[in-house]
Amino acid sequence: MRIPLPDRLRAHAEAMGGEVAVPRDASTIVLLRDGSDGAETYLMRRQTTMAFAAGFYVFPGGGVQSSDTDPIAHVGPSWQEWGDRLGCDADRARGLVVAAVRETFEESGILLAGADEHTVLADTSGPELAAARLALESKELSLAQLLEQRGLVLRTDLVGAWSRWITPAFEPRRYDTFFFVAAVPEGQVVGELPGEADRALWAPLSRVLESVDRGEAVMMPPTIVTCREVAGLASGEAVAASVAREVRAIEPRLVQVDGEWFIENDSDRSPEEEA
Repeated sequence: MRIPLPDRLRAHAEAMGGEVAVPRDASTIVLLRDGSDGAETYLMRRQTTMAFAAGFYVFPGGGVQSSDTDPIAHVGPSWQEWGDRLGCDADRARGLVVAAVRETFEESGILLAGADEHTVLADTSGPELAAARLALESKELSLAQLLEQRGLVLRTDLVGAWSRWITPAFEPRRYDTFFFVAAVPEGQVVGELPGEADRALWAPLSRVLESVDRGEAVMMPPTIVTCREVAGLASGEAVAASVAREVRAIEPRLVQVDGEWFIENDSDRSPEEEA
């Protein structure tokens, strides 16, 4: 599958050359809930002033911070098991999973945590957790500290590893992003819009893809592909479906067809092209 190069990326592509930026580790979570028209996902439109993906619709997520690798109380697979799943060491795996949950809480107010392995927060809309979101965003507080203060543990068993995408070489800012999936815990609702976004919405995956095809919404290729992959799954099926997936690095590249630029990823290539 080839995806037409969005106009907003064309300038970077045409200026390609020189030193290639080293990708920074990042994580994102595809939040899912069931709606009348099938599974819905939560998307934010990044402010047009942002240095990366300005004006694009994205899942909650962001770069891994140093505090994300601090020891943290959690239930679910061990960090070594997460490392085996993600293809990295335990410390890096912890940073990636913690960053995914932290960024999701910062940007949506959804927190995948509970008192133990049998419980999950049913309401995160109170003033104390609203203040914690701001403290996390300003780096005054780490997720480990927040959970410890409130007697909570990270519920990594509610998260499924889905895919891994590396920003193409022509981009001046590059990320090695791990995509995860999770169902929104019953009772939790999204909070105030974060400063990085100018709009947010829950939308059926089918309508999301229709909007992209009509040019009404702009997304990075990994977001488009991920929406297509999870479309048709109920929210409660996504984590189970993730178990069978291979998490390998996919780095899209530019191809030119009949004078037009497209982005394709490694899985698009035929055996003859790989040879």
